[in-house]
Amino acid sequence: MTLFMEADFVVKGIMVGLAIASVWSWAVIIDKAFRFAALNGQATAFENAVGSGRSLEDIAAQAGPNPAHPLPRMLVIALSDWRETRARGPLNEAQANMLMARTDRALDSLIAREGQKVENGLGVLSVVATSSPFIGLFGTVWGIMNAFGNIAAAGNTNLTTVAPAIAEALFATAIGLAAAIPAYIAYNKFSIDAGKFTGRLESFADDLQAAVARRLGSAPTADTRREI
Repeated sequence: MTLFMEADFVVKGIMVGLAIASVWSWAVIIDKAFRFAALNGQATAFENAVGSGRSLEDIAAQAGPNPAHPLPRMLVIALSDWRETRARGPLNEAQANMLMARTDRALDSLIAREGQKVENGLGVLSVVATSSPFIGLFGTVWGIMNAFGNIAAAGNTNLTTVAPAIAEALFATAIGLAAAIPAYIAYNKFSIDAGKFTGRLESFADDLQAAVARRLGSAPTADTRREI
C-alpha cells in the first residue's frame, strides 16, 4: 500500500487500471468455470439418457419444446422436422434428401450459435493477458524516469534514496504480470474447453443425421461416427 500511495499519479492510474482489469478477468474466469461445468454435466446426463435405450421421442418430450441446453434442442429440432415432413405422406428420394439437407443446415446453424456463446468473454481474457504486461512495463518506465529526475534534483544517489523510488516503479510491472498470468492460463484452458464442447455438438449432430437417415431407410452419411 505504501508503494502505491507514494507512486507518481500516472503510475497510480496504471496500477488502478490493471487492478480493475484483473478483477474483470477473474469475474470472467469464475463465470466460465461454472458455465463449462454445468454445460458438460448436462451434456453427459443427456447422452446417458440417449444411450439408455429409450426412444428419442420420449427423451425429446422430457426435454420440452425449447430446451436450454443445445444437445436436447438439437434433438427437438431434428425430430420436429422429421415429423412435419412425414405428416405430408411417404417420401421419395428427393424429398428425403431435402429433409436431410434441412436438418443438416439447422444443426450447423445451432452449433455455430452455441460455439459463439461458449466463447463469449474469452476476448476479455485475451486482451488482459496480452496487454497487461506492457501497460505495467510502461508504468515502470515512467516511474523510473521520474525517480531518476527526483534523484538528480536532490543530488543524493545513496541506496536509501534510490531503492524506494525504483521499487515503486517496478510495482507496476508486478501488478501487470499478476493480472496477465491468470488471464493467459484461463484463456488457453477455456479455448480448449470451447473447442471440445463444439466438437461434442458436432458429434451429436452426426448421430442425429444417422438416426434420421435410418428412419428414411437410407445409408448414414459419411460424416457419421457412431449411432444413437
